[in-house]
Amino acid sequence: MDSLISLVNKLQRACTALGDHGEENALPTLWDSLPAIAVVGGQSSGKSSVLESIVGKDFLPRGSGIVTRRPLVLQLHKIDGHREYAEFMHLPRKRFTNFALVRKEIQDETDRETGLNKQISPVPIHLSIYSPNVVNLTLIDLPGLTNVAVEGQPDSIVADIENMVRSYIEKPNCIILAISPANQDLATSDAIKICREVDPKGERTLGVLTKIDLMDKGTDAVEILEGKSYRLQFPWIGVVNRSQADINKNVDMIAARRREREYFANSPVYKHLAHRMGSEHLGKVLSKHLEQVIKSRIPGIQSLISKTLAELEGELTRLGKPVAADAGGKLYAIMEICRIFDQIYKDHLDGVRPGGEKIYNVFDAQLPAALKRLQFDKQLSMENVKKLITEADGYQPHLIAPEQGYRRLIESSLVSIRGPAEAAVDAVHALLKELVHKAVSKTPELKQYPTLRIAVGNAAFESLERMREESRKATLKLVDMECSYLTVDFFRKLPQDVEKGGSPTLSIFDRYNDSYLRRIGTTVLAYVNMVCASLRNSIPKSIVYCQVREAKRSLLDQFFTELGKKESKQLGSLLDEDPAIMERRAALAKRVELYRSAQAEIDAVAWTK
Repeated sequence: MDSLISLVNKLQRACTALGDHGEENALPTLWDSLPAIAVVGGQSSGKSSVLESIVGKDFLPRGSGIVTRRPLVLQLHKIDGHREYAEFMHLPRKRFTNFALVRKEIQDETDRETGLNKQISPVPIHLSIYSPNVVNLTLIDLPGLTNVAVEGQPDSIVADIENMVRSYIEKPNCIILAISPANQDLATSDAIKICREVDPKGERTLGVLTKIDLMDKGTDAVEILEGKSYRLQFPWIGVVNRSQADINKNVDMIAARRREREYFANSPVYKHLAHRMGSEHLGKVLSKHLEQVIKSRIPGIQSLISKTLAELEGELTRLGKPVAADAGGKLYAIMEICRIFDQIYKDHLDGVRPGGEKIYNVFDAQLPAALKRLQFDKQLSMENVKKLITEADGYQPHLIAPEQGYRRLIESSLVSIRGPAEAAVDAVHALLKELVHKAVSKTPELKQYPTLRIAVGNAAFESLERMREESRKATLKLVDMECSYLTVDFFRKLPQDVEKGGSPTLSIFDRYNDSYLRRIGTTVLAYVNMVCASLRNSIPKSIVYCQVREAKRSLLDQFFTELGKKESKQLGSLLDEDPAIMERRAALAKRVELYRSAQAEIDAVAWTK
């Protein structure tokens, strides 16, 4: 069972080393889930003397006012032999055999963290004591509760200390060791008062009564120790500490323990309780109780570690890897991010992700609707047909068919198709740009690097702009080709006047009658509609070839070419990660290290045996 307390000791040390002190922040805390015994008491309650009696050594700072200003995680290790020494976590590989120096180091380390102005800090000091005269036990000594700030301390110190104490003892895994002096009314005890609030049923509280030997004559603490005046789930334990005179004379702690045993054994009032009184008994009770609590909590801690580790590693993955130091690493990182972006962009176009279907809507609905709105029949009104035919004839009216008139009528109609063709090019361009925005937002790695995100977006937009120009030229060429060369077979299939019984001897001016002009308009309209049907199919092909296909093939080619010319510093400027993300990643990495270490430590302990 001793290995269980050692396990928690290791985890507590790992927590402190990696910045987990149980304080509220944006990271999950392992510290709060670890069972611990917190020592709570008011100033001058004898709290320090109780701890020193359990350890058997003088090692805690003493003085007036608030002496304990940081939590002290006191880990006791029972060893064989006669050697006794102490080690601080912040001073690895240094052993203290002189416990007066231990006291001084506690004071110095407190001042290093809080300054000399008697402020308090939640960052704990870890002290391990190895001795054959202790039981395996871990205690957390908290600052003494007080009602008045001493000179040099802010007025908030009273509330600050109480809040710190509460932050420990409110946690369900905390065992509370409540120290109360017997020579004061228990109803006014600072420790009992705060314990009633956080543990009203007394299920986590162990009561210790000090200064029993200093009670007024004719009074005793039997009713308290027997649990009659204030009942807790666990029996009260009375202790007799060294007097101030004993402390001044440096009375040996082992001798003090012996005198304590003799006091209870020889007292007619307390001798029936002597078997469960004294600091030695207190240490054994605490050790056994802590072991039992740890054993009951281990499965829950394992589950918490596994769950939290998965969450932390998931967030670390989402935040991405830190920036490489060398130019090659930076270039590789940028290329990989661009590759991920490019694949997401292609997925949008190919239908793996939404958005690409809007391009088809341009071809299937927007372009046909625009062509339909051209209203060629109005352009081929009788008046307009007659005007263009006569203008084309000039001074010499046409002899058989008004070929030049046909050409002018067809060209004037077909040229209006350029508008819908350009609109289709622009509509697809807008959609391709929209997909760039989507792909950027869906690329987690680009969120890490704002400058790279902007550079990739701008490079993609520049490429799309070049593709739009090429597409506009190619698409308008399709329209211009239809204007420059008419389909001869269409006109060869038309019936001729003579074949219809027409008389070639009619007056030239009869050729301009309404019936004749109406037939010309109908013929031109049929031809223009044929061309529109053809362009309705060929314009999408041109746009897809010049814009969509090229966007999939070479969206970032120019950007890659420019990247290859950049130096390490320029590449680094593209990877200017948000400082908040860098801090978050570093904090997460530490916390992951803590949880992995905790998982390994728990797995190594055969706690079920």
